[in-house]
Amino acid sequence: MRGDDAIEPAPRPCEQPCIEETTEAVGEGDSRFGSGSALAALSHRPFLVVYIGAFFSNIGTWMQQVVLGALAYSLTGSPLFVGLLIFAQMGPVLVFGPLAGVIADTFDRRRLLLVVNVVQLVAAGALALVARSGDPSKVAIVAAVLVGGVGGAIFMPAYSSILPALVGPDDLPGAISLQSAQMNLSRVIGPAIGGIAFAAYGASWVFLGNAVSYLFMIAAVLHLRLPPLEIPDDAEVEQGFRRLTSGFRIARRDPVVGRALITIATFSALCLLWVGQFPVFAVENLGIDEESSAYGWLYACFGLGAALGSIAIGTVFARSSKPTLVRRGLLAYAALLTVYALLRSPGPAYPVVVLLGASYFGSVTALNTAMQSRLANHERGRVMALWMMGFGGMVSVANLVLAPLVDAVGMPPLMIAGAAIAVGLAWYADIRAPGERAPSLDPTPAAAD
Repeated sequence: MRGDDAIEPAPRPCEQPCIEETTEAVGEGDSRFGSGSALAALSHRPFLVVYIGAFFSNIGTWMQQVVLGALAYSLTGSPLFVGLLIFAQMGPVLVFGPLAGVIADTFDRRRLLLVVNVVQLVAAGALALVARSGDPSKVAIVAAVLVGGVGGAIFMPAYSSILPALVGPDDLPGAISLQSAQMNLSRVIGPAIGGIAFAAYGASWVFLGNAVSYLFMIAAVLHLRLPPLEIPDDAEVEQGFRRLTSGFRIARRDPVVGRALITIATFSALCLLWVGQFPVFAVENLGIDEESSAYGWLYACFGLGAALGSIAIGTVFARSSKPTLVRRGLLAYAALLTVYALLRSPGPAYPVVVLLGASYFGSVTALNTAMQSRLANHERGRVMALWMMGFGGMVSVANLVLAPLVDAVGMPPLMIAGAAIAVGLAWYADIRAPGERAPSLDPTPAAAD
């Protein structure tokens, strides 16, 4: 039966990964590299082209990100306004998540990527114009950031869902690891450039640089040729509200996917407040001026650690059990966040935030890799939209809702509370398939296929 009255298919066996054999892969990988490794993913030329375009675009994004929070705090001195901008930037992921996933699984993904990158380019350009004023309108800043946030909410599921078409199912783990590494390496370079440019030239030029950076992604997508998305004959075809909510049913039928999504949503909401309030902690607890290059370098150190953590998942730990890496990473994150919360001088903050970033994104990358290994290509966009709702959307809600608590008690107590919750998540995040579970937190690492 088809349509709204369709009968749900029986759950797929949890003991086997759910990536189907696909003919979508564009280009052949290099057999000299181990299947599933980062080098194997890079040997696919279409992936390499898009990877480079996304890298330069993300450098611009992180230039803007680090300066946006600093500008908000310098204009108002209010953690609430910082939280409002974070919500405008990332809140659309939470609001439009299911719809964005359906769009990614329905429309021409190449055309969709082009449109949303143009929208984000225009939004960044508008933000640059607003920031040129000596007394920029706070409403206009929020509006420009919100438009860019809506574009980003639609972009991420569409971008994530094309990865299997670029590398094929065998090399997808390496592509996911590289994608996290690329985002975090840009998190090193972008804040370093943004912090220096902000101090020397002002926020407007930084935002203009971000607008220009979208041209790299647009050029990469223009050179990309994607085959039509193939939906298996026995796949359920849904319409209307049922299709809009189908991502939740996919998560419900697979306990690994469901638990991974709950873990990332809880972690983002309750353990990552300090990321959005980064300038507040830097100014009030470390004595670092938010408009100084030192602030940019502190953020860059965080990005460096995040890049190292995500790269390690696809290289050093490529053959290790991803569920085990998730749980160990969360425990390390809890310990390092506690140390960082107790610091009161900038010197030790730089190496600590490198390690903190590594544990943070190592855990998240391992969690994402384990979850995506369970997904079929025709449902990936809808589930990745839920991932982005949890990963990005819940951060925005937390920064808005908890900002008054930051004013009331300061950042350190909230960071320590987040560390305690991360310990609880390390217990909860047993994302091994039921047939693979054992009481031990330290199972033997899984061998590569």
